[in-house]
Amino acid sequence: MADTLPLAGITVVELGDNAAAPFCGQVLGDLGADVIKIERPGVGDPSRHFAKPDWNGLSPMFAAINRNKRSVVVDIKNPEDLARLHTLISDQADVFFHNLRPGTSAKFGLDSESLLKRNPRLVYLELGAFGNRGPLAKAPGYDPLMQAFGGIMSVTGEKGRPPVRVGVPIIDFGAGLWSVIGITSALNRRHTTGLGGVVDVSLYETALAWMSFLSAANMATGEMPERLGSGTIITAPYRAYECADGYLVVAAANDRLYAKLSQALGHPEWSADPKLNGNIARVQNRDHCDQLIGDIMITAPRAVWREKLDAAGVPNAPLQDIAEVHAHPQTAALGMLLATSNPALKLMGMPVSFDGERPQVRREPAPLGAHTEEVLGKLGKK
Repeated sequence: MADTLPLAGITVVELGDNAAAPFCGQVLGDLGADVIKIERPGVGDPSRHFAKPDWNGLSPMFAAINRNKRSVVVDIKNPEDLARLHTLISDQADVFFHNLRPGTSAKFGLDSESLLKRNPRLVYLELGAFGNRGPLAKAPGYDPLMQAFGGIMSVTGEKGRPPVRVGVPIIDFGAGLWSVIGITSALNRRHTTGLGGVVDVSLYETALAWMSFLSAANMATGEMPERLGSGTIITAPYRAYECADGYLVVAAANDRLYAKLSQALGHPEWSADPKLNGNIARVQNRDHCDQLIGDIMITAPRAVWREKLDAAGVPNAPLQDIAEVHAHPQTAALGMLLATSNPALKLMGMPVSFDGERPQVRREPAPLGAHTEEVLGKLGKK
């Protein structure tokens, strides 16, 4: 399948570490690109050494976002190493991207102007923190900072309690995905123009984009969105309810589904209650609505309510931990867990298939510098 993947034949040079840039590189690699990951001598990408337990000697974070790449060690402070990197980019690369601090790329001649002058067909991505202009353009940034600064923490968690960070790095991974969209769009444009160009993505812009409908709601009403735990400001009931043995999320997102839910819970009269008749009324009387449902659902296990709600056609799902997710037959049926050389260790696949086939692990997360000689040797030695 490798030769038929959409980005087969595209060479990508990744000079990025931690999460956002490597995630971008992995997606491009999964799509078939030859991704060459440039790492510093000695330690490489810092995420190699994030929290254990070990994943074949690597941190789980590094392993999760660095498959389908070749690892090449380059000391950009060494003139000969830097020269070979420049040759690689100018002679072979279709795409180059980095997440260096502002000003660093120009110091080493890795800025867009310098590289595009040597390779006009190059697609150049700069993945920054706060964007390429404005008062914070030179400030550093990380996922939790952007969840806070971009407003996401202000709407995450429960009312009256401290704000919480979303448990996965949605800003880093989101910025990685926007980077892929920008890169592939620029590659498509190159078919017409013959020229590459510059793509800019930042963590802050990604955070702002995720806040789009809450931003629109605030502008329309002037009100600040509340923290609603597992709920949402746009509809009710649409949240997790505690049952006798755990939590069940119920998504009765419209009046038709709410009527079915009321019937399944043995209270068809709820739909006629003025406080519950219509989505706007239920949103305005959210606590009343949730209390009625919660008082009933706590009395029986999730399986009981799942059977009743499934029969009624009301969307619902139990809250699963990651081990339950791994073990669920739906996960297995989709083939989302990709095999590696260690049968005990699998990697979560990309959520895209082509002609019914999901891209697989062609290269496992590589030891530091495993491909340095293979990639740079022919360009001359120091």
